[in-house]
Formats: sequence, structure tokens, C-alpha cells
Amino acid sequence: MVNAWATPQQVTDTTGVSVTGQQLAQAQSDIEIFTNRIWADTERIRARDLHWLGQAVARQAAWLAGQFGLETRLDATQIQQDQVSTSLQGDGLVLAPMAARALRRVSWMRSRTVHIRSAFESAGSFVNPLADASDDQQAWTPLSGGA
Repeated sequence: MVNAWATPQQVTDTTGVSVTGQQLAQAQSDIEIFTNRIWADTERIRARDLHWLGQAVARQAAWLAGQFGLETRLDATQIQQDQVSTSLQGDGLVLAPMAARALRRVSWMRSRTVHIRSAFESAGSFVNPLADASDDQQAWTPLSGGA
């Protein structure tokens, strides 16, 4: 039994491709590298994220079954041969396209914005410090560096 977020039967059910235990283990390893999470930490991962990780492993395993020489490929973004050229996206040579889509749905892989509070928000006062009406509510302190 391979320790993976998907089983060989789930790969077959999802993609219609039969895979070996070795291919499933390789797919699991690939997804662990891309997500920076390991199977041993499965109990700390939310159910929704486990679903998408399982989908990614299944798609990666099915894709690996049809790849030749995956571990010996060069890292390239453009390939040209016999007057035909192709450009690949970032990890196009090592990650299945549908696995990449599944990984974009994992909570820690999505992009998100971080709100950084301004000095006015952090002050704890909800009064506009620049308004003349708030002068009486602020303590006066002299400027340093005077004569």
C-alpha cells in the first residue's frame, strides 16, 4: 500500500487510467514537492484541501503513466525542432495540467492579500487625526530638535 492522498482505484475512477504503485508513489512525491506538504502531516490538513490534494495526485499519476523520460528532462520553456516550436508554461514539463489546476484550489496555494494596518488604524482612535475638530482630543507634545 502506497502512502498517498489517492489510491490506484481513485486514479482509475477519476481519469480512466490504470497506474502502478510506483507511479502513484512518484505522483505523491511530485505533489509533495509542489505543495511543500508531506503525507505524514495528513491529519493536520483540512478535508477540503485533502480532496484537492487527492485530485492532484490522481491527475499527476495518470499523466506520469504517459510520460517518457520525465526524470531526465531539461528545464526548458521553449522547444524547437524541425521548424516547429512550442512554448511551455512554468512547470509544464513536470506537472500535469489538471494537477496544477487542482493545486490552485488548495488553501495555502491560492494567492491572497494581506491587509497591513496604517498608523492611524493602529492608534486605537477612530477620530481622523488630521481633522481640525480632533485637536482637543489629542495630547500636545513639543517637537524635538529645537533650539
